[in-house]
Amino acid sequence: MSRSMWRDHDWQLIHTAPQAPLLHMALDQALLDEVAAGRRQPTLRLWEWASSAVVIGRFQSLRNEVDAEAARQHDIEVVRRISGGGAMFIEPGNTITYSIYAPLSMVEGMSFQESYALMDSWVLAALGELGIKAWYQPLNDITSAGGKIAGAAQTRSRGALLHHVTMAYDIDATKMLDVLRIGREKLSDKGTASAAKRVDPLRSQTGLPRATVVERMLATFRRLHGLADDTLRDAELARAEALVKEKFGTSQWVADVP
Repeated sequence: MSRSMWRDHDWQLIHTAPQAPLLHMALDQALLDEVAAGRRQPTLRLWEWASSAVVIGRFQSLRNEVDAEAARQHDIEVVRRISGGGAMFIEPGNTITYSIYAPLSMVEGMSFQESYALMDSWVLAALGELGIKAWYQPLNDITSAGGKIAGAAQTRSRGALLHHVTMAYDIDATKMLDVLRIGREKLSDKGTASAAKRVDPLRSQTGLPRATVVERMLATFRRLHGLADDTLRDAELARAEALVKEKFGTSQWVADVP
């Protein structure tokens, strides 16, 4: 089987009103399944967040990653996604998150590293157009001289690939360190300033509103690969809502790796 290219596919965009963190987790599975089954064309979904969250990777330990009491105090929901990778600290308006649901034919014969580089290439182009010299940092980071900008994660299922990226537009580093255990030891002697430096937000690097950055990203994808406006179908939303009840909203799933 030969590898397919971006332009071989009829890319669709889903960019809806803000949604709850648990629904976002479920939509990733529902839409990946739809693309895998051939019921949906390859899709780019740009997320909008209705509330704050910590999103932990599929294989991460809940206890090791998150201070549950601090999360409660800050009213931050803890959810687990289906893709691997590290914990993401999310506040609405401070984060740019997107998912790509693609056929596996696009990464045929590629290493994981090559597949990450391919899926992130359009974002690097968009950032370049905004004046940020960014690069792919194996295995799953997008970074610049100013610091890490984004973290990526992937999962594969029945002939389809999910590539998920969370970008820091702005960040409350103090709150992040309250809630996330990761990196506390590394940062405790250096103070919060270095935490902010390690994840350097797009706002400080571009000076642009979040909406402008998002517009540039979508325009770049559209120019390079083609992109038609689409919407969530009723059946897709219903499936995702069912998955919240059956899976993503259950304590068994969130604490699957305790």
